[in-house]
Amino acid sequence: MISAGQMSRPDILAEIAILEEINRRDKEIISNFAPYERQKEFYKVGRKYAETCLMAGNQVGKTLSAAVEAAYHLTGKYPEDWEGIVFDKAPVIWICGETGEVIRDTSQKYLVGRPGELEDESEDYTGIIPKRKIIASKKAQNSNGLLDYLVVDHISEKKSYAYFKAYAKGRQKFQGETIDWIWFDEEPPPDIYSEGLTRTNNGQHGRHGVLTFTPLLGMSDIVFKFLQDPTAAQKVVNMTIEDADHYSREEKDAIIAGYPDHEREARAKGIPIMGSGRVFQVPESSIVEKRIEFVPNWWHKIAGIDFGWDHPSAAVLVLYNPDTDCIHVRSTFKASEQTPLMFSVAVRPWGKDVPWSWPHDGLQHDKGSGVQLAKQYKDAGLNMMPERCTFTDGTNGVEAGIMEMLDRMQTNRFKVDESLADWLQEFRLYHRKDGVIQKIMDDLISATRYAMMMIRYAVPVQLAMDSAYEEPAVLQDW
Repeated sequence: MISAGQMSRPDILAEIAILEEINRRDKEIISNFAPYERQKEFYKVGRKYAETCLMAGNQVGKTLSAAVEAAYHLTGKYPEDWEGIVFDKAPVIWICGETGEVIRDTSQKYLVGRPGELEDESEDYTGIIPKRKIIASKKAQNSNGLLDYLVVDHISEKKSYAYFKAYAKGRQKFQGETIDWIWFDEEPPPDIYSEGLTRTNNGQHGRHGVLTFTPLLGMSDIVFKFLQDPTAAQKVVNMTIEDADHYSREEKDAIIAGYPDHEREARAKGIPIMGSGRVFQVPESSIVEKRIEFVPNWWHKIAGIDFGWDHPSAAVLVLYNPDTDCIHVRSTFKASEQTPLMFSVAVRPWGKDVPWSWPHDGLQHDKGSGVQLAKQYKDAGLNMMPERCTFTDGTNGVEAGIMEMLDRMQTNRFKVDESLADWLQEFRLYHRKDGVIQKIMDDLISATRYAMMMIRYAVPVQLAMDSAYEEPAVLQDW
């Protein structure tokens, strides 16, 4: 090999050009991947949460999302706008799937190509990871193309390792080693998930695992845990076929129509199969509408608030068309650990004159100040209604509110802006168990119900604050 001291200037320039071309090609495959918004969100939450789940429809990019992240970690080459976790050392990772054949045809294919292509020296790339970065690989025994492991050249000049693990081999195969990152592609059995995640109880980032799957098993133990009873370390990002721009509108419609009715929402939208347990058994397409760019000033508006702290505080802005008796869910906000002032600042763009409908727990007094919760939000600048929300007969039953919402949905009098992904996710997962509505992850639904209950006090869009309430005999000031 010729040393730098022996090379002429043209040779050096030629060498630099070759290295730059190699780097350009690497970046073209790895760093220039252009994720969709939901994929970006999935990466970003990995910085804050130890366990992240991309629950998505079929063929929308969920496996590719995690395969790209795996390539970033293994090579140490991250794009400039990367917002996910970063390893500053060469990591050891596990890539897991249902069977060896499934791993070979999905995650392994994305990383290094199909069986035999890795050995083809005529190609620089057969998968996401450039071949020049792959130092070594070993095939698994009797696997027909499945790899046991990969050794990858890391930017730190150390070696990264990726091992491929199948759920079908049992829990014992997930014991022993300590690793840095684990990826479960498709839903694992609970014992394997727990055992595999435990292997990441190490070093730089503590435990960290990602899941990518379509919830065809319905409300399984893992789905229930992430959606209904998550720990502070767990976060779900939902991705539907509508978030995948590589399909045209016609292709999306054809794909959705091709799925069996009972699997359609799971396969197209990543919604767990709920069966008869779903509260709102209406097609999502029947309530979703495109953004209303021009709102007539004779329409009315009202907002609803669901108080929270550990579970999110939630707010919904509702527009009401009195001619058609139709409610339009226009805007939402949801966040945990929000003081009244922080919350007020976040929803201020909705307008100072919008009246706020609130539930009975707003009557509770703060243990420190002794001030009612609803009064605290009023003092923070929200136009809180003087009394808690009720129907016209003075009642406030949850079932009555849910039935009115459902009736409106079934009669084309309830619409939701298509951009409100958080609201639609709650709608998809809102369900009953043993006939009882499960009041978990229902913050925006509840806020909407409160606004709907007091729709009679909604004010014209252009109405000033000093004439917000027209029934002083019923609603008295503080």
